[in-house]
Amino acid sequence: MAVPKKKMSKSKRDQRRFVWKQSAVKEALKALSIGKSVLKQVQEESKTSSN
Repeated sequence: MAVPKKKMSKSKRDQRRFVWKQSAVKEALKALSIGKSVLKQVQEESKTSSN
């Protein structure tokens, strides 16, 4: 039979959410950085091919 779990405090809940959001922010920054470097490479290639 199912037994209810103990209630988690709001501070613990907020702490977990903060950690999760920080990891998401870190991944987003990494993806943005990779995107910028790819764009930079494409621009450099187009400059060299046009000369």
